[in-house]
Amino acid sequence: MTKEILFQRLQQLSLQSEAKFGILTPQHMVEHLTLTLKMSAGRIPIPEFEPTEKQLARKHALLFTDLPFPQGIKAPGLPDTLLDLRYPDLETAKAELIKSHDAYHMLFQENPTKYTHHPGFGPLNFDEWELFHAKHMDHHLGQFGC
Repeated sequence: MTKEILFQRLQQLSLQSEAKFGILTPQHMVEHLTLTLKMSAGRIPIPEFEPTEKQLARKHALLFTDLPFPQGIKAPGLPDTLLDLRYPDLETAKAELIKSHDAYHMLFQENPTKYTHHPGFGPLNFDEWELFHAKHMDHHLGQFGC
């Protein structure tokens, strides 16, 4: 998802935006996307591992097909409850998301052959992260009708 499209969709999000599914609040969703971008940029270290056949099959189904993220899918390593908010308000969280988007793109511009680790799929390159982020962001922004 381009920065411009992300920015436009974020402008539609407010504290009053209601989730169509899931437990995330608008700010929790934005902070979740920020954490995922930081993870893909290597700013949140994920232990290296060899994905199992089942994980590789999920990776293929999610990244290389038109299947959307399923509602109710649980991110690896996250609790069933909401995480504490890291930013004082939604607007600050949105600004951090854009900043993390820029940092992620900068990392891969400077290191085009770099791989960073996804907690469920193992090492991903830029093209794979782009597929993941596009579907992931669309899933969560769509969660709030954005």
